[in-house]
Amino acid sequence: MTQESLKQDRVLALSGGVGGAKLALGLRNVVPAGKLTIVANTGDDFEHLGLHVSPDIDTLLYTLAGLDNSETGWGRRDETWTFMAVLAALGGETWFRLGDGDLAIHVERTRRLSAGEPLSNIIRDFAKRLDVRAAIVPMSDDPVRTRVRTAAGWLDFQRYFVEQQCRPAVTDFSYDGASTAEPHPDFVAALTHPELRAVVICPSNPFISIEPILAVPGVREALRACAAPVVAVAPIVGDQAVKGPTAKMMRELGLKVSAETVAERYADLLDGFIVDDGDAPLLPTLPIPAIAAKAVMVSLADREQLAKMTLALADDISRRHSQAAVIKK
Repeated sequence: MTQESLKQDRVLALSGGVGGAKLALGLRNVVPAGKLTIVANTGDDFEHLGLHVSPDIDTLLYTLAGLDNSETGWGRRDETWTFMAVLAALGGETWFRLGDGDLAIHVERTRRLSAGEPLSNIIRDFAKRLDVRAAIVPMSDDPVRTRVRTAAGWLDFQRYFVEQQCRPAVTDFSYDGASTAEPHPDFVAALTHPELRAVVICPSNPFISIEPILAVPGVREALRACAAPVVAVAPIVGDQAVKGPTAKMMRELGLKVSAETVAERYADLLDGFIVDDGDAPLLPTLPIPAIAAKAVMVSLADREQLAKMTLALADDISRRHSQAAVIKK
């Protein structure tokens, strides 16, 4: 039976912020309309100035809506900063910058959360209003908060990442609230959907973007049991991170800075892995089937091409599994 006859055209992506959002955009453009679900990390969420801020969710919203600031990699395009200027004049906290347009999404989200509406409903509505054309689902409606242990003690993630600019050396991570959180029902449903073609782990930081999702009870087990191939794209090229502090964190944790380290970390979950063309010599050493591709996404065409190659790898794995099952019979 062919892939087409099974109508396996749904795709589930796990994503953090900037790096993951690039591949998520590519997937949105190559997957049939209405067939892409993106599970977003909410471990970065925090309360600031009385507002609920969801950095990774908002990066996905802005990127898929065509509103992202490509120069900074975060926030909205053509942003203005009157609010921050007035806040600074009043002696307020300015270490976490909120643009005027960006501020509106935090105010409205906080208002609706305070009224008892779940985060997932709010994000679904925002995505519809912004014409995102993909389902963005928080990993859980329950709060999970990433914390970073440093030589000076534990820091809330945004204090480490933004206020401290990732300067303190990292010794560990925790995901507060994860042990009692429940994966969002749409996340669970997507993993078990009979039309699921692939699960894609986007090239996001393993420690602060993907592992908070995996820390929610039942998620790792569901990924292992998933009938569709689970494939990941390495966020490391050579000995450098494609984006953000991944390489710095690896060095401080005593890990080899390499796509191979990421593959080993996800090995129990994965059916396939993609490294950058420059890391092709690693392919024979990896613990899972892998291919090389252009993993540094500069243009929209790069994003779409990587998305196509990721799905092609998943399709190839599905065909091989089907052939093996026939032979076994």
